[in-house]
Amino acid sequence: MENRDYSPADHLLINLDQALRTLFGKPLVTERLNPAGDLPEVDLDAREKEHIGRLMRINHTGEVCAQALYQGQALTARDPQVRASMEASAREENDHLDWCEARARELDIGTSLLNPLWYACSFALGAVAGVAGDKWSLGFVAETERQVERHLDSHLAEVPGGDQRSRAILKQMRDDEIEHGRKARQLGGAELPKPIRGAMQLMSKVMTATVYRL
Repeated sequence: MENRDYSPADHLLINLDQALRTLFGKPLVTERLNPAGDLPEVDLDAREKEHIGRLMRINHTGEVCAQALYQGQALTARDPQVRASMEASAREENDHLDWCEARARELDIGTSLLNPLWYACSFALGAVAGVAGDKWSLGFVAETERQVERHLDSHLAEVPGGDQRSRAILKQMRDDEIEHGRKARQLGGAELPKPIRGAMQLMSKVMTATVYRL
């Protein structure tokens, strides 16, 4: 959704619509094609198939959280340029959301039952970061994307080289996250204090551990 002269009530309704689409409907994606495209499916044994499917479910929930963070931050951002950047990144995160769900379902794994909880927590964090000021909000984005990049690298290390479909999605996501982090730093994102970075890492570990199972 492009930034316009909406009233606060309009922004709230837009965010409610986005939350419902993210959690229960079809997200508003860009025109980018799924990186998996026509890549061949690999012959995986049952254990590999389930494990990779659960990894893609974790990434799907990660994108639910990213969508919520960006929407919360865009709602409270003060600078129109910052808000526009948040909303543009959120649209690309919608692509990730769609790709991860499609791949997880190809591997017979559904999305996490805990997504509504993670969305609410992430939206609140994003809104608080925005209230703290744009430099801190952008710093939060930069640090989030840095941690997501490492997380995606770890998943790429676990996915077999023959599974081109999963790897293509993860690689494109990683490239996008690197670019989102670069944009946030370029717009003036501040380096977050070490305790906050540590708390973010802990929250990420709790999310991945629970979503792998649920």
